Amino acid sequence: MEHPVIIIGAGPIGLAAAAHLIEHHQQVQVLEAGSDVGAAMRGWGHIRLFSTWKYNIDAACRRLLETPSAGYAGNWSAPRETRLPYGEEMVREYLEPLAQHPSLAPRIAYNHRVKAVSRITPAGAGVDKGRSAHREDSLFVVRCETPEGPRDLVARAVIDASGTWEQPNPVGRSGLEAIGEAEARAAGLITSPLPDPLGADLDRFASRRVLVLGAGHSAANTLLSLGRLKQRHPDTEILWGLRGDANPIRLYGGGDADQLPARGQLGSSLRRFVENGSIKLLERVAVTKVRGTSHLTVSLADGRELVVDLLVPATGFRPDLSMLAELRLDLDPSVEAPRELGPLIDPEFHSCGTVAAHGERVLAHPEPGFYIVGMKSYGRAPTFLMATGYEQVRSIAAALAGDRTAADRVDLQLPETGVCSTDLAGSCDAPAPEAAADSCCVPQPVTLGLSTGTLHGHTELRGDDRA
Repeated sequence: MEHPVIIIGAGPIGLAAAAHLIEHHQQVQVLEAGSDVGAAMRGWGHIRLFSTWKYNIDAACRRLLETPSAGYAGNWSAPRETRLPYGEEMVREYLEPLAQHPSLAPRIAYNHRVKAVSRITPAGAGVDKGRSAHREDSLFVVRCETPEGPRDLVARAVIDASGTWEQPNPVGRSGLEAIGEAEARAAGLITSPLPDPLGADLDRFASRRVLVLGAGHSAANTLLSLGRLKQRHPDTEILWGLRGDANPIRLYGGGDADQLPARGQLGSSLRRFVENGSIKLLERVAVTKVRGTSHLTVSLADGRELVVDLLVPATGFRPDLSMLAELRLDLDPSVEAPRELGPLIDPEFHSCGTVAAHGERVLAHPEPGFYIVGMKSYGRAPTFLMATGYEQVRSIAAALAGDRTAADRVDLQLPETGVCSTDLAGSCDAPAPEAAADSCCVPQPVTLGLSTGTLHGHTELRGDDRA
């Protein structure tokens, strides 16, 4: 029996990994925690990407969709390449047709949430983390939570493309949850990282007092939406909490002098809302405790207290490594990316466009046959670009198929851009700033990541040609 390569996550990177492996005639099984493809992306479907369709489609996925085969006409037509899609369009027009392809559909198992990954011998005996003998000859066992109960699946290799969407950073200081934070989230007083104040969440935000915590493009996305909301509902109050001091360059960029016009436009729009009093800027907001049932009292380290109706946590994401506890990982101690990748992506030194091309060798762990890819491979760094993820899985698929030459031939051309904020709620590679097609990264040749930025922002602001 030939055991498959198991891919965790049916998002763009996970499906791209499957497509590349299929091209190499490898057995593949995709496990998706959600009930449908692109579950995380659906959570921010109202947000528009900053990169055009031309850069949002993986090459192997395009070949799969456009090539006729037995039982498949191959008549998928790519959306107009100059158009900027919303998250929901990315799912509907690309991921759904891809997941329904006869080569992929039977290989995707939905409602399969991976709880743990470990190793076993070919005969089925246990191989825990401490056992070294013949480890490279062992298989993987992947334990899933399914509607029918727990299930163990066996694989010859595992690619973790599960992302970080379900693992937001806490609002508390020092990387810790504030006291009472879990209860406040459960009560709905702390929102999702990317709410929709002008659409689905309008009634929840209108005429409320809202604290947005964070200094990156995701925070700016929400703040600009709230600024527009306040224009319609003047009694809406908007507080912008920064964990440090307000640095105008960091907050607003160079305005008209910015080499990236869209970034300058984003900063200029945000600056106007602050300067006209629509948004109140608060510095050194180190949250120690939150409490409340109908309103939220936010206690700060310096003794201040803020009373708000809602808190938006635009504070970033981190990888969930708990399910990998029985594997031998080699991670950068600060970024929590693969050790060799960590120095290449550290946001203190690298922007979106200065990350070197990297593939299977850089992403490898001491655990043979196991890889973390996509947004999760960047750990806590916010500089991930979708084009990077596509190149990652192309290289890994080649390596797993035994084509070492193709695996080592990595090539990724990214534009050098400005320094990306370390307080982003996701990657730089996402929806664009207001009225432009860039964010902290320009749109050539990059694509989707987690949603940050505000090009046109939300569905009810659409005036574009969606044909």
